This record gives sequence, structure tokens and C-alpha cells, in this order.
Amino acid sequence: MDSIVSELEGVLLKNPNPFCYFMLLAFEASSVIRFAFLLMLWPIIRFLEFLGRVDYGLKLTIFVATMGVKISEIESVSRAVLPKFYFDDINMEAWRIFSLYDKKVVVTKIPKIMVERFVKVHLRCDEVVGSELVSKYGFAIGLIKDDFDKIKDGIIELFGDKQPSLGLGRPKCGSSFLSLCKEQLQPPFLRSKNQNQQIIINPLPVIFHDGRLVIRPTPFLALIILLWIPLGIIIATIRIIIGLIFPIWSIPYLTPLFGGKVIVKGNPPSSSAITVTNSGVLFVCTHRTLMDPVVLSIVLQRKIPVMTYSVSRLTEVLSPIPTVRLTRVRNVDAWKIKCHLEKGDLIMCPEGTTCREPFLLRFSALFAELTNSIVPVALNYKVGFFHGTTARGWKAMDPIFFLMNPKPIYEVTFLNKLPEDATCSSGKSPHDVANYVQRILGETLGFECTNFTRKDKYKILAGNDGIELTKNTSTNYGIKKLINFFINVVGTRNKMIMRYFI
Repeated sequence: MDSIVSELEGVLLKNPNPFCYFMLLAFEASSVIRFAFLLMLWPIIRFLEFLGRVDYGLKLTIFVATMGVKISEIESVSRAVLPKFYFDDINMEAWRIFSLYDKKVVVTKIPKIMVERFVKVHLRCDEVVGSELVSKYGFAIGLIKDDFDKIKDGIIELFGDKQPSLGLGRPKCGSSFLSLCKEQLQPPFLRSKNQNQQIIINPLPVIFHDGRLVIRPTPFLALIILLWIPLGIIIATIRIIIGLIFPIWSIPYLTPLFGGKVIVKGNPPSSSAITVTNSGVLFVCTHRTLMDPVVLSIVLQRKIPVMTYSVSRLTEVLSPIPTVRLTRVRNVDAWKIKCHLEKGDLIMCPEGTTCREPFLLRFSALFAELTNSIVPVALNYKVGFFHGTTARGWKAMDPIFFLMNPKPIYEVTFLNKLPEDATCSSGKSPHDVANYVQRILGETLGFECTNFTRKDKYKILAGNDGIELTKNTSTNYGIKKLINFFINVVGTRNKMIMRYFI
């Protein structure tokens, strides 16, 4: 069986310096304060690298990024946040060589916990040899168990008397294990004629990912983000106030003044065309952020209620349009949707949760059973600094983070109303109608349709089905947790105080 051992950073990943991944870990697993402190130490880390003490600089980076952080939080970020940034940095020429071998081993100086899921799931690697974080009482203490020189011993222990068939590594950093391999290759990797003829299996794409940062935080971009955050908070506050106090017809004229932009394609149905029907129109949308129904209402210049499965109390308060909570009980939800359609138009996102990547999750067929007056709407967005969605964090902050971006852009594409022969009235099943709507929306956006659901997303990103997480991230839960913490600090156990304040 042919085997290959490849270095991760600088070989399978284009970027030889893992500093930006530790910046991500500091931001997502800890706080902006740790993020800023690690950035302040970057000149010292670079100076150590200049002196040839690269390992000392990496150890300092690991210490600052992980000291005092829960191991479970590091695992969560490594599962939900980092794979997207690793994937975008894959060196495809190195991957073409790596993917051809039966047994694949990755060597890295980054703590194993930060890369293992990505290389095993997305790069289809069999084993990972890397440094191990030292932990105590479930918290990282910022140190690694053995020196980086022990990585070579890990390769020897893994292969025993057998030699790996091929080693991929940089001349200096990879030399410690390259001598163990029968053949060695160093970047840059040139594609051979045999490789052009072979069918190459691509890395498994990242469909779900979490975290607030959109861009990889290199030192320069991290500084820009830190300088922008205070201004972004002010701008987000102004944008929210405008949405709450100004009439909805005026918002399209005010949005460009504060950096926002909405691009409309297709022909929005006019209100006069809708009133002649017996019931309201159901706008079936792709689900990108919590702002989807708000932007759609702004484009149509009327407040249209939105059916939602989970939204925080704070989001309901800040929302300029009515929100209707669904219960996940099919009969009850069907009755609610019917009642609101009898009163007028309605917005629904059948995916049930947001997806950032160019994929559409499976559409729930419930909407197709309840009405034949369906207008598909393809929604997409572009942001510069912060994502307006989260699976692990506090969902109430989603619209605020979205509005903190310098120039948030939304694209709204109206498709034609479904003809009668494409609805359930022609005898089609609700699932066929839902799949058809998903397909035409995917084709419009250039997205790939999948069978993944909300449960799949939250299982991957948060380790649960998303329902319990929603309860725990609500505003009420946050207030209870804060009051309970205060009670514990002052030493009182009188639970009546907490009930009184809540």
C-alpha cells in the first residue's frame, strides 16, 4: 500500500505562516481583547522568526491564543470555523499528489486539535501527527506536551519499520521527517502528464461553517477590523434607528446614504396585482441571513409578516416587520400560515435555517400544501467584515453584526409566480413542488441543491439539533444567566430575587 506524509502549512496549505488561524481562534473562542493582544505581540513574533527562532514565535502564539480557553471551545472553533479558512487556502497542486495515495498522513506544528477534523474530513487524511495542547480541568494552559522535534518520532512510531512512499515538505521545516521517506518532493509542485490523465477527487467542500469574521485576519486586516469595530457599532445603531422610526417606503432612499445597497432583479409583483386574488401571495425565499424578510419588505415597500422557526426576543423588538413564530408542530404551523395568508401576503424561508455557502438546504414541503399563489424570490448578500448569522453564538446579535459591515449589499431576484401546472392544484405532490422551487432558485443563484437540513447544520456546527441552542441563546436566557451569576458572586441563594427581576 502506497503511503504519503505531507506537511500541512506551506504545502497542503499555501500559507506557511499559521498566525492568522490563531487570530481566528482568539476571536471566536475567546474575545476581541485576546484578539487585540495577540495582534500586539505580532512584531515580537516576527522578530523571533527573523532571528531564526521560528518555533519560539509559534510557541508564544499558541500560548497567547489558547491560555485559559476551554478545550471544548477550541474543539468547537476547530470544527465550525477553521475548516472554511483552511479550505480556501488549499494548494491544489499539492492536493493532486496527496490524493493519489492509499494511506495519507499529515504533519503539522499547529496543535492537532485545531486541524484534525479538517484534514480527516475534507482532505480524507488517515492520521495526523502534530503537537498536543496541555490542559488542566478542561482548560488549555497555553503549552504543548512535547517539543516540535518529537513530530519525527511520531512518524517513526506510526510506520514502524516501513518507510512512507513519498514525503511532501518544505526544505527547512519538513526536513525532520522527509529523511524517513523513500522519495521526497518540495514545493513548488509541477503537474505531470500522468496526473493530467488521472481523475482527481476534489477535497470535500465546506457546506456549513460558523464564526463572525468573513476574511482571514492577517495582521494588517486584523488591525483594520479592530479599528472599524467602534465605528461599525455606531453605524449599525444608526441603521437600526432609521429602520424603526422612518416609514418603510423611505428606507430605499436612505440606505445608500449609510453605505447599504440593494440590487433588485426581475419584476416585483405590485400590490394591485395581489389584491385581486382570494388570498395573499406567499413569497418563498432562500435563507441567507435574518435580514432576508426585512430587505424583501423594503423592496416591496410594505410590511409583510414573516414566518420564522426561531428568533430571539431582541430581534423581534428590532424588526421593522411583523414576525410570527412557528411551533414545529405541523398541524399548528399549517393553521397559522393559512390564517395569515387569508389576511394578506406572507414571507417564508423553507430551508428553516441560514446557509452561507453557495448551497441550498432541503426545502420543507409545508408551504406547497397550503397555497398555489407562490412567488419564488432568490436572495443573496455580500459583506466585508462580519457574518450576520451564527449557530454557536448569540443569535440576537446577528442583524447587528450584519449592519456593522461597511457596505452590506443584498441582491433580490424575483422569479415569476408559479403557474398552476407547477403547483399542487395540478396533482403534483408537495415534495415535488418544493423540490422544483428549490431547483429554480438554485439555478438562478448558481447554487447547488442539497438534501441537508437544519438538524444536519447544527449537528455539524454546534453538536445539537439547534432547538435547545436557540433556547439557550435567547435574550431571556441571557438575562437569567447574568442575574444568576450576580447572585452567586454576592453569595446569596435566594432564588426569589431572580424570579422577581425576570
